[in-house]
Amino acid sequence: MTYPPTNDYLRTALSLAAAGVPVLPLRRGKVPFGNCVACAGSACGDRPHMKAAGACRCPRVCHGWAAATTDTRVIGSDAWAPVWRTAAAVAYHPAGAGLTVVDLDDAAAVGWARETLPATRIVPTTRGEHWIYRGTIRSANSVRPGVDIKSRMAYARWLGPGAGTMTELPSAVRALVEGEETTPARRGVVSSPRQRAVWSRAVATGCRHTERYVRTGLDRGVALVRARTESGAGSQAFGVAQFLAEQHADCPGPCGLDLLGQQVVAAAVSVGVPEPYAQRAVVNGLGMGRAA
Repeated sequence: MTYPPTNDYLRTALSLAAAGVPVLPLRRGKVPFGNCVACAGSACGDRPHMKAAGACRCPRVCHGWAAATTDTRVIGSDAWAPVWRTAAAVAYHPAGAGLTVVDLDDAAAVGWARETLPATRIVPTTRGEHWIYRGTIRSANSVRPGVDIKSRMAYARWLGPGAGTMTELPSAVRALVEGEETTPARRGVVSSPRQRAVWSRAVATGCRHTERYVRTGLDRGVALVRARTESGAGSQAFGVAQFLAEQHADCPGPCGLDLLGQQVVAAAVSVGVPEPYAQRAVVNGLGMGRAA
């Protein structure tokens, strides 16, 4: 087949795919390209390998990590060509390659890993390091300060092959996910949600969106968090906070994002997430969303 004009990102993606690593392009801000109209809001039913398994067969780069593929015909297709022309990075789906990435976001997190985790392949990042292990696990954000776990249903930026010998996923990493990311059963909550200030236009004088738009997005996000009654509410809170912040990335501000975040924290606490963990997850999510 004839590929579109190549750039460094497309060449990298084709090389990784040939080696069996599922890839996708990222836009500015290190985030996936948005869904097409047919897939927006999961109207398509989502893809078969997503948690809410559906029958979507969209040829575009939709559904974030779920778009990652090793099929070079798809990567070089006409449907993907426009995004390669504006791509800012290449990402990969770690679990699709049988891997887990321990994303260490700062020097303190790197220091913790060196003291705690077995040596493995290490890839330097802008602010820290990616420690890559063989084996897969559920992904989770903010499992401890400055540490995210990226494996199943997640993506990581491709920053090069790194150095060192890759080793098996250690029990210490598995314990991080099982210990932090499991939502306690409904026997009770770790801390009771306290009364929080509510977002209003009075605090969002620089927001370019309508009040209905903001409240609809918040309500949908809060519903997603509250639905995680058995596991993953903390990770979901991070994702919702990141999404909310991304919606306001082009606003002159202020947009009252901190108040929106507190509503997400309250939702996570209501299903059993410890409040300090919920706060950390939401703060980190808002920060990544603002970076987009």
